This record gives sequence, C-alpha cells and structure tokens, in this order.
Amino acid sequence: MSNLWTYLQYPFAQHALIAATLIAITSGLIAPFVAMRDMAFAVHGTAELAFPTAVAGLLIAGDAVGGALTGSVVVAVAIWWLGRQRSERNTAIGVLLAFGLGLGAFLLSFYHGFASAATNILFGSIVSVSTKDVALLGVIAVIVVAVMVFIYRPLLFASVDPDVAAARGVPVGPLGLVFLLVLAVTVTEAAQIVGTLLVLSLTITPAAAARRWSANPLVVSALAIVFALIAADRGFLLSLVFIDADVKASVMISFLSFAIYLISLAAARWRDPRAAAAKPVAVT
Repeated sequence: MSNLWTYLQYPFAQHALIAATLIAITSGLIAPFVAMRDMAFAVHGTAELAFPTAVAGLLIAGDAVGGALTGSVVVAVAIWWLGRQRSERNTAIGVLLAFGLGLGAFLLSFYHGFASAATNILFGSIVSVSTKDVALLGVIAVIVVAVMVFIYRPLLFASVDPDVAAARGVPVGPLGLVFLLVLAVTVTEAAQIVGTLLVLSLTITPAAAARRWSANPLVVSALAIVFALIAADRGFLLSLVFIDADVKASVMISFLSFAIYLISLAAARWRDPRAAAAKPVAVT
C-alpha cells in the first residue's frame, strides 16, 4: 500500500486518475441511453473506427488523439446518415467498420514514427495521458455533461418510444444525431484508457448493472456513473498495486466492471428471481 501512495506522488499517476474520473463520469452518463437504444454495436464500431482517424491525425499533424476526436465526429454523422432507419443502423456500422479498419492499416504503412501513439487507441494507455490530454478531457467532459443535461428528457422519451415521441413533436432524428456525436466523442476519449477493445466495460456494463437495481431512469443514470467511477478509479489504483506484475489498468478496469455486473445480477436474483431479466425503463 505504501508503494501506491508513492506512485500517486508522480504526475503520470495523478493525470491518469483525473482522466479515469472524467471518462467514468461521461461514460456512465451515456451508458443507460446506449442500453435503452440498443447501441452496443455502435459503441464497438465507433471505438474501432477511431483507429484509422488516429493514424490520419498522426500523418497530418502528429496528433493521434486529435485525429481520433475529429474522426469520431465524421463517423457519427456517417452512421446517422447511412443508418437513418433503425433496422439499417447495424448494417451501416458494419460496412463502415470493415472499410475503416482496412483504411487504418493502409494509412499506418505510410507512418514511419512510433506507431504506439496510434495503437494505444486500440489497447489503451492511461499512464501516457499528459497535462494537455487532461485539459482536453476536462473540456470534453464539461461539454458532454452540459449537452446530456439539456437533452435528457426528450432523449429519454425518444429512446423509450420513438414513434410516440415523434407524434408528439419531439425531434427524434436530430436528437439521434446529437446523441451519436456525444457517444462518438465519449467513446473516443474512453478508448485512451481502456482501449477500443475494452471500451464496452465503461460504456455498457455500468448501465447493465445499474438496471438490475432500479427502473427509475434518474437512479439508473446515477448508479451507472457510480459504477463506472468505481471500475475506472479502483481499476487504475489496483494496477498500481500490481505494477511489478505488469498488469495493465485496462485489464483491472474491465475485471472490476464485470464483477460489479455479476454482484448486481446476483442481488437482483436474491431480491426477486423475476428480476433476472433487465427491468424496463419508465419515463418519469
């Protein structure tokens, strides 16, 4: 434990802990809507499509993170435009995903520097977060929280019953685009910590666990944020405890996130066997 406090005196650990906290808040905030709108594949696709845009950022400006964030906006608009019909969304994501990964591998062949800056997007590297990255993450977190607070109620209505919401004048299409943009940016920043391969552990699993405890949307959102914070912050701290074994933070974060889900599932079964199935979310 003394080693843990020693490591926390170093800037890399402080930056990583702040970054984990910011990303956990934004991921936990959008997670319930990802579950309600059945967008797990969109999260996976958006995360992996950050790879080619990160490589493009390296080639053009030497900035993988900036390239990934810029590309996430383009990807979100492309997914929205190609998958305007809900039944076509997964197909559109699959088409873009196959093309994007091929494009990323092609662009990487032209880059002769340290490719780890781009591959970190795939596997995550929380300890490489700089002061500039923390500042950028802080700005993104403020924007994501502000947008989600502003659109929370209409987005909730459109997520639960899009047909009735459209009939009552809710702009379902534009709301879907705004949420896709928020999702793409959040997933891209989360990929810096857990990598695109494990990003679902912060953007899906906390909401899946929270839905085992309550059907109230506000409670589910609050619990998802708390669970994401526990997984991200405690996961990073545990990786420092086992730093000599070279256990990556992304591994600990995914393990903790899954453990929270299993505990929530067991608690739901203990309270009511019928609660094993996810509870429907009611609009308040």
